[in-house]
Formats: sequence, C-alpha cells, structure tokens
Amino acid sequence: MAQILVVDDSSTVRVEVSDFLKKAGLAVETAVDGRDGLSKLKSDPGIKLVVSDVNMPNMDGLTMAEKIRGELNNAAVNIVMLTTENSPIMKERGKAAGIKGWIVKPFKGDAVLATFKKLAGA
Repeated sequence: MAQILVVDDSSTVRVEVSDFLKKAGLAVETAVDGRDGLSKLKSDPGIKLVVSDVNMPNMDGLTMAEKIRGELNNAAVNIVMLTTENSPIMKERGKAAGIKGWIVKPFKGDAVLATFKKLAGA
C-alpha cells in the first residue's frame, strides 16, 4: 500500500517527485491524470497524501480533489497541489475542496519533505 499518490500528466515531474519521496523512505504510487488518480485512490485505502498538478487532460487536479471529497466522501486524505498555477481564484477553489497546501513548481523536495512525511503519516 502506498502512503503518497503523485498525480501529474508530466512523466518528468511524476518521476522526479516519486523518486525523491521513495529515496526518503516513503511508499509512492503515481497516476497520469485526475481520473487515474481517483481510480488509484479508490483501490488503495493506505494513501494518506495526494500530491497533484492542477492542469491535466481528462480530469484536472481541482476536479479530482472535489470528487475525492464529494463522490468518494473521503475527508481523511490530505491533498497538496504542486503546480505552475498561482491564480487566487484557483487557490480559493482548492481551499473550498479541502486542499492542505499549494506549492508552485519547480518541486523543491528538501523544502517540503518534513511536511509531506507528516501529512502522509510517516
């Protein structure tokens, strides 16, 4: 069972973030978009933290977060956005969906590792 689900349509970002977290001793699963992320979250109840991009094909990260809270009725999983988006409107939508954090790319693993471990229950 994974502790963290990394959701990003960029394979480069998925690999960078998941490899960093795995080297830090965390169990990581990846998904290619919000639809894939929802599916992985449904099948793995051990996921405690979702780290997601916002802009993705098929289903964006904010819609995925809203579906996690609504359709899956999952208020327990922590969600952090890792994105190039810095729009106050999007941040407000994220806050309404229960997003715990908003990190603007590029990913700086060392700066967020302690927080990610805490949110993942590690």
